[in-house]
Amino acid sequence: MAKQSGLSRDDVELSVEATSRRIDAGEVTLHAVEAGPEDGELVVLLHGFPECWYAWTDYLRPLTEAGYRVVALDQRGYNLSDRPSGVEWYSIDELAGDVVGVADALGHEKAHVVGHDWGGAVAWWTALHHRDRVRSLTAMNLPHPAVLSRHLRRDPAQQLRSWYVLFFQLPKLPELLAPVGD
Repeated sequence: MAKQSGLSRDDVELSVEATSRRIDAGEVTLHAVEAGPEDGELVVLLHGFPECWYAWTDYLRPLTEAGYRVVALDQRGYNLSDRPSGVEWYSIDELAGDVVGVADALGHEKAHVVGHDWGGAVAWWTALHHRDRVRSLTAMNLPHPAVLSRHLRRDPAQQLRSWYVLFFQLPKLPELLAPVGD
């Protein structure tokens, strides 16, 4: 794997003591910034598109002060986490499996799962398909998948607002139009 440039804990000033590390989640190794007491209940923070762990910096202090062990992930394909080649590696099942893999790697049976935007979709999927591993779910900026699906089928205004979701599912076109970096 090529060296990845990106935002690590060492690149930013945080208001809380935190560590940048890579976590073996099974099929991939994910970059994360961890903070809080090691014996605290695990909170996994999942960023949206096109963000990274840094989107959660303002949440680290309040969560750690409440006694939680907080892990702000770079999801697969983002920032300093592994970027497997091939669209099959980015299914929602794979991404939810990463959340479970991180909890396993950190020795936690359950986690509070918090997601925003695309991270909210991953959080919902994790809660729906790994409910025995999720202590609580907080999804910001994304309704329950059944509600979203219903509105996408019936509401042209919602279809227009959500066009980008379908665009990113087209084969090859988004990659061709997105700027290439590294």
